[in-house]
Amino acid sequence: MEPIVELKNVTKTIRGRKIIDDLSFGVMPGEVFGFLGPNGAGKTTTIRMIVGLIRMSGGDITICGKDVKKEFEEAIRHVGAIVENPEMYKFLTGYQNLQQVARLTTGIGKEKIDEVVELVGLTERIHDKVKTYSLGMRQRLGIAQSLLHDPKVLILDEPTNGLDPAGIREIRDYLRSLAKEKNLAVIVSSHLLSEMEMMCDRIAIIQKGKLIDMQMVKEEESIQKHKYVCTIDQPQKAIKLLEKKDYLIQAQPGGFEVTLGKEQVPEVINFLVHHDLLIYEMKKQSVSLEDRFLEITNQKVVKANA
Repeated sequence: MEPIVELKNVTKTIRGRKIIDDLSFGVMPGEVFGFLGPNGAGKTTTIRMIVGLIRMSGGDITICGKDVKKEFEEAIRHVGAIVENPEMYKFLTGYQNLQQVARLTTGIGKEKIDEVVELVGLTERIHDKVKTYSLGMRQRLGIAQSLLHDPKVLILDEPTNGLDPAGIREIRDYLRSLAKEKNLAVIVSSHLLSEMEMMCDRIAIIQKGKLIDMQMVKEEESIQKHKYVCTIDQPQKAIKLLEKKDYLIQAQPGGFEVTLGKEQVPEVINFLVHHDLLIYEMKKQSVSLEDRFLEITNQKVVKANA
């Protein structure tokens, strides 16, 4: 598969200061792609360049194979986006707001509006005035506006800002189902690590305008490796036995820590039992996105200062 959105060596300089520095990545159809970084890292600036709100200083951005600089209209027709906050007329109903957006593009009729309303789950409230909507409902209406012209890319800048936990979960679940059902490429920016971990398939970590790491979030469990802590009666004997079999292992009080794939866990347990060792516990150590993010960014800072 070819990426629907692709950035190649993109830079942005403002008043002599490089805001975005040689940024390159691609986003695939059906993928929820997270753009993660602290406030001021350059997330919104990058999104503004993708949708053509500001010009890039260097590099190339293509959407469905169309160059944003040279073929802007052809490229941008494939994009639905909410940059920062969805804008709408609060004195009109949700349906009337969608009618106003539909007027901007030919071929969008009542049938299409009804389809999108049902897709975002606003059927029961679509004829109420927007001023009566909760923040989560306004976010869903904003997504509906972005989907009216059947885009291949949906870009959302901080979509869960200001939402309560129920609203956050609602938007998160909706975006994941939308990517699968419509085979959309969904790009989401945020500084909320826990939400990105639950929402995204893949995450680009950006710091000071630079892409510093790319993380797979939804890897297959069978190929994913985790750290396991084993409590055992003879730790030193167990460590020596496992080191001979080339396992990545580290001593712990009363046991050891070992890095294993899911299918290796029963192998290790059987191996140790076969050598007459008593295993009291084998516990998987979960490494959160937050831990990985802090580890990666701290490593970069140490290298930069070295």
